Amino acid sequence: MHNYKVSRREFLRLSTLLGSTGALGLATPFAINLATMGSAAAQSNVSDYKALICVFLNGANDHANTVLATDSTSWSQYLTVRTTNEAGSIALPQVGASGGVIPISPNSVQAGRTFALHPAMTELKTLFDAGRAAIIANVGPLLVPTTLEQYKAASVPLPPKLFSHNDQQSLWQAYAPEGAAYGWGGRMGDLLAANNTNPVFTAISAAGNAVFLSGRTIRQYQVGTSGAVPIAGLSGSLYGSSTAGSTLRNIISGDTSNYFQKEHAAVTSRAISAQSMLAPAMAVAGTGGVPNPTQYTNPNTGALANNALATQLQTVARIIAGRNALGAKRQVFFVSMGGFDTHDAQRTAQADLLAKLSHALSYFDGVMGNLMGSDLRQQVTAFTASDFGRTFTSNGDGTDHGWGSHHFIVGGAVKGKNIYGTFPVTGLKHTQDVGSGSLLPQFSVDQYGATLANWFGLSTTQINDVFPNIINFSNRNLGFI
Repeated sequence: MHNYKVSRREFLRLSTLLGSTGALGLATPFAINLATMGSAAAQSNVSDYKALICVFLNGANDHANTVLATDSTSWSQYLTVRTTNEAGSIALPQVGASGGVIPISPNSVQAGRTFALHPAMTELKTLFDAGRAAIIANVGPLLVPTTLEQYKAASVPLPPKLFSHNDQQSLWQAYAPEGAAYGWGGRMGDLLAANNTNPVFTAISAAGNAVFLSGRTIRQYQVGTSGAVPIAGLSGSLYGSSTAGSTLRNIISGDTSNYFQKEHAAVTSRAISAQSMLAPAMAVAGTGGVPNPTQYTNPNTGALANNALATQLQTVARIIAGRNALGAKRQVFFVSMGGFDTHDAQRTAQADLLAKLSHALSYFDGVMGNLMGSDLRQQVTAFTASDFGRTFTSNGDGTDHGWGSHHFIVGGAVKGKNIYGTFPVTGLKHTQDVGSGSLLPQFSVDQYGATLANWFGLSTTQINDVFPNIINFSNRNLGFI
């Protein structure tokens, strides 16, 4: 017999991940917050509302076709490397050409260089030009500041398991490879949840389970596109009986002498309570509430289609609209979209993906500009993240796994219309090229996250706690917000 030694706290944490399904289609919404509700009684130290939204691009977005240097030297190198003899060559048309890249003019001048966005990102260009979007150049996991020589000599500690999808997603979200327990969104929630009347609504995912939102005490609350997920059969008629629902509730949430059943019943009760609070607090979708997203245009076919990422952001907006009813002052959200692992057919696949991203962020900005009569753009910030960047070299009609990547920050508090950091040299065999044009990051995820955390209201001590490697970097605030 195994002698498992599990603390009560860990037992409670694990029990939140368990649900029961059966013929009735019952399911306990998982990842319910088990932090004691008494923590909400702590003295609130913020009076305003702020929300952070992580927009995760699963699969690793190709940064080099998302934000491009278009000055003559850079463009010549770009065409030389990214144009292949394959039918699926990934080089994009130049500025001014049909379907060409879209020029942008950052406020900060980088001598002799000009820039553009992918041609599918017209809405994001509008946000950039309006000063509500910024670009962070070449961000990725780092443990300490690292030069190319140090990387090649392995003379400084390097992030583990580079170029591995699951591990690098986890490193971005939780500073450790796959299996990490706590993410930096959840840890921020731990420290700020006392400002919320109902801590259960501090960290919310509209895209399934994400380690980014896992805290030491705060547990992410997961919602679907229809909002809070109810347990089926507790209301209305069940099997033709008007009383069966209440009987079922007693069965799944009633007290018992068995410790496991007792804790499962407690989780179920909290799930029922949370759903009953969130459902009426959320604004309705559509007329009279949060407007439904328009359809986006597929750049490859010209056809209109629904945008699942925009629908996730609508769900986030509906929850933000209920912030007062929920007693929320600080909330962290997670949304995501997949498909960015473009080893093949990159030019068509990425165009569609970036069109969805651009459309969704523009839709969300518009909603935040007039959310049930309030302009919340100064109080809500969205930022992108992804597994890693991709190689500058092409494998024919796609790219392979890289490291550093460019990212977007969107919101009214963002110091927009700018590119932060020195934009990498376009080409191969330069001081940030670790091989095949894969970029050695100039900024760490810790620096990126710490800048957001500072705006969110964390103190220097708290930021040190949330981002364990930030003490290794002299520049703790990148200044983009």
